[in-house]
Amino acid sequence: MTWQPEIEEMGRRRDFVQQMGGEERVQRHHDSGKYTVRERIEKLLDPGSFREVGTFVGVGEYGEGNELTGFRPANFVMGHGKISGRPVVVGGDDFTVRGGAAAGAIGGKMVWTDRTARELRIPSVRLIDGSGGGGSVGSKDTSGAGQTTSRMFGPTYVWEDIVPMLGEVPVIGAVMGSVAGLGAIRAVASHWTVMPRKTGQIFVAGPPIVERGIGQAIPKEELGGYQVHTRGSGVIDNEAEDEDDLFAQVRRFLSYLPLNAWEKPPVASPSDDPGRRDEWLLGAVPRDRKRVYDARRILRAVLDRGSIFELTPYYGRPLITSLARVDGYPVGVLCNDPYHYGGGLNAAASEKGVRFIDLCDTFNIPIVNIMDQPGYAIGLDAERSGILRAGTRYGFAVDQSTVPWITVLVRRAYGVATTAWKGTKLGWPSGDWGGLPIEGGVQAVFRREIDAAPDPAARRREIEDALYAGRSPFQAAENFTVHEIIDPRDTRARLVEWVPLAYESMKDLGPKGRTFRP
Repeated sequence: MTWQPEIEEMGRRRDFVQQMGGEERVQRHHDSGKYTVRERIEKLLDPGSFREVGTFVGVGEYGEGNELTGFRPANFVMGHGKISGRPVVVGGDDFTVRGGAAAGAIGGKMVWTDRTARELRIPSVRLIDGSGGGGSVGSKDTSGAGQTTSRMFGPTYVWEDIVPMLGEVPVIGAVMGSVAGLGAIRAVASHWTVMPRKTGQIFVAGPPIVERGIGQAIPKEELGGYQVHTRGSGVIDNEAEDEDDLFAQVRRFLSYLPLNAWEKPPVASPSDDPGRRDEWLLGAVPRDRKRVYDARRILRAVLDRGSIFELTPYYGRPLITSLARVDGYPVGVLCNDPYHYGGGLNAAASEKGVRFIDLCDTFNIPIVNIMDQPGYAIGLDAERSGILRAGTRYGFAVDQSTVPWITVLVRRAYGVATTAWKGTKLGWPSGDWGGLPIEGGVQAVFRREIDAAPDPAARRREIEDALYAGRSPFQAAENFTVHEIIDPRDTRARLVEWVPLAYESMKDLGPKGRTFRP
């Protein structure tokens, strides 16, 4: 006597599970331009690596003799697998079953993914395509009471599990459809968010609730589409052309990160000449201080070719934040972009910088800071945006970070914003540093003298010219404001020399005293 009947029963149940919400609902899902959750997992992970957990969780229908006649699977598919040969936990909503509502997921499955990622110390990828804690309206428990989020998932799940997780293992929030409520929180409570342009939306509450609750009739794209959240709010870091592009971006993002906070990032075989010396860098920064330049071209010249993966490119645009490599070593890159507010820190750029610095610090990624900082944003709009608090938080993030830094000052460094730098400080001959920009500083400091002159404009120019003549990066080197003035063409060589020392210096790794702040 063997257990063959039970093995056959397992096969029957797997057949039901593979049908998901049924042929009609699966077809509607495909017609909307989306893969099913099982197709998503297959396309994301290395072929054949997925091992499902919780396959048989759901609601069975039974006939005479307790024979299974039908089965509605839980609408959350999960397990573990590999991406580029490295282990990950993955969990995704099945929109074909009850629209992905969390009430149909059997809360323990979702909790399992987070707790298993923490236990095994491996990344977690959330493929989110459903509503929130949401059983309170659509579900009733046996007592007839609506279920709250805490009844479905446990009273402490939302924060007690998710918060420490962000200090331990990489977490990705991939918004695969219209996501609201708890699903939206799970997306944002991650280190990096990504969403397809055409098929993803995210909001606290969807259009029907918004219309009924506050009287605003807004289509879902206008309420929570990629334009709203990659450019306006910063809730979504990166947008994808489609789901295939999204999976490629997830794989690339993880390639720069360690499995957990106890490890260093994986070093790749060098793919670029460590001695490459780009002649263009000699004139990269114009002598005319009013002219802008292409900061991203500078990054391409000093970092490994093809290695730059920019995060949150359309939000907080005065500050470029990228993952990249130097001689195969992963680094985090901060770079001011003079095309947007002259590269000055506004509130959005400060917020973006805080999250990026936290990401690098959490996962032991050294930071390369290419700096051209004219200072914090000024004016009425800046004050209303809370630049003082946002800029101060940026300074705190820099100071609290413990990973190695190297700063390359390519042009300006003015005001309090210039205190938010760290580590070895290299300066280019194009450097221009001081407490205030000369133009505005002269008007503020010498106002009475200028106003009293027969020709105020001419007197202001005389003062500015005298100050420019005395403003030299070599004087900054004399008083050790910068540690060394270098030929811009030698920047890559300096980074290549620095990065292995930075990696060697990182010891006693593990979670920081405070967790990542999403």
